[in-house]
Amino acid sequence: MSLEHSPRPLWLTFDCYGTLIQWDEGLRAAIDQILTAKGAHRVDTETLISVYDRHEHALEQTPPHRSFRTLAGLALQQALQELGLPADEHDAATLTDRISAMPPFPEVVQTLKQLKAMGYRLCIVSNTDDDVIAGNVAQLGGTIDRVITAQQAGAYKPDRRLFDYAHEQLGVSLEQVVHICASPHLDHAAARDIGFRCVWIDRGTGRTLLPDYRPDAILPTLDGVLGLFKSLGW
Repeated sequence: MSLEHSPRPLWLTFDCYGTLIQWDEGLRAAIDQILTAKGAHRVDTETLISVYDRHEHALEQTPPHRSFRTLAGLALQQALQELGLPADEHDAATLTDRISAMPPFPEVVQTLKQLKAMGYRLCIVSNTDDDVIAGNVAQLGGTIDRVITAQQAGAYKPDRRLFDYAHEQLGVSLEQVVHICASPHLDHAAARDIGFRCVWIDRGTGRTLLPDYRPDAILPTLDGVLGLFKSLGW
């Protein structure tokens, strides 16, 4: 379903981390802190992040379903062990506490306020736990109407069950929602398989499109959504 000549949505759903919240920047800070505490100078931050991401994504799709706090701690432990570094019980708390404190991108709060003023209802759909994301949502100026997490759905993106659960909870059909996200790997696969409209916020992080899917619009920052929607008559 394309945006042009399609109906104005009732709800806008958002990926949180990387779209609204400064995920990459916050994750680097957390991993820097962990490596510094270990005196691990031979392993650089980007290497640990890459290995951590691989383990995290694999665990998210491996039964049984685990809370994000548990999963993140296990993925970090596995990544540290793979790189020959010691893991301890404080590592997971350092990571998840940092995630909760990650701030929004500079344009996000004002953009969300303007979208609210335009009459849209706003929902976050995120691969996390309710208590982890609460600190991030608190920084969004009271603009978010609903928060739907992997914890609630019992499934992590790109598993379509998280989006199916979200649409059921919101009571929307596909033509009543537009999803706005930054992660091709996690969100675009679901958009392709389910058929909901999707706007990609490509912040120049190096993430690339899936070979068999192209989003309905591509923008460099969230505030571009305002002009896009106005151009569509929404």
